[in-house]
Amino acid sequence: MLHDRVMVRISPEDGERRSSGGILIPATAQMAKRLAWGEVLGVGTNVRHVKVGDRVLFNPDEQFEVEVQGATYLVMRERDVHATATERSDHGTGLYL
Repeated sequence: MLHDRVMVRISPEDGERRSSGGILIPATAQMAKRLAWGEVLGVGTNVRHVKVGDRVLFNPDEQFEVEVQGATYLVMRERDVHATATERSDHGTGLYL
C-alpha cells in the first residue's frame, strides 16, 4: 500500500443477521446506511493511527474494491476510517475503541 491507503477485508458477520425477535434478515435487505467492521491487512507508509491486524469501522459503500488472488478487499484512505478497535498490550490492557 502507498501513502495514506489502508487495505481492509470485510468481516464475515456483516452478511446475514437476526433481529431481536429471531427473524433472519438477508444481507441484500434494503436498510439505512450501515457502517461495517473490517480487518486491516495492509497500510501505507503515511498511515499513523491504524496498524495491520486492527479492526476498523468504515462506510463500505464509498470505498474501492480490489481483487487479489481471488479474494475481494476494500482500499480506502485513513481519513475514511471512523473508529479503530484493537487489543494493545504496550499501553495497558483491554479493547480500545
